[in-house]
Amino acid sequence: MEERLTKRERLKSKLVIDQLFIEGKSINQFPLKLIYLPLPNTPDSCSKIMVVAPKKKFKKAVDRNRVKRLLRESYRQQKTTIFNNINQDFAFAILYLGKEMPTYVQIQSQMGKLFSKFHKKIFDEKTV
Repeated sequence: MEERLTKRERLKSKLVIDQLFIEGKSINQFPLKLIYLPLPNTPDSCSKIMVVAPKKKFKKAVDRNRVKRLLRESYRQQKTTIFNNINQDFAFAILYLGKEMPTYVQIQSQMGKLFSKFHKKIFDEKTV
């Protein structure tokens, strides 16, 4: 798996986004929240991601864009370990819930913890 975050990995479909927020399951690891939804497996499909920084907490677009850039970069660097043992494709929404501007190190560590919780939840669902 390559380390780039390609265009086809970005979640853009309005239908899938609506379905994700209605039917998706969530995991919290403050200051991050992960909402995920399994996607149907097709030969050419891949997991898709969107990141959200709330306008209510970050008034300036520059700050929102910085938070989203940090989230995307952290996901991009960890996605090989995230999908190491998973054969299912997912739609992800990663929301930033904090009020202060995060550092890259904070985001990186919380993203790792968040996806380790995700792995545990996925494997628990498979065994049940």
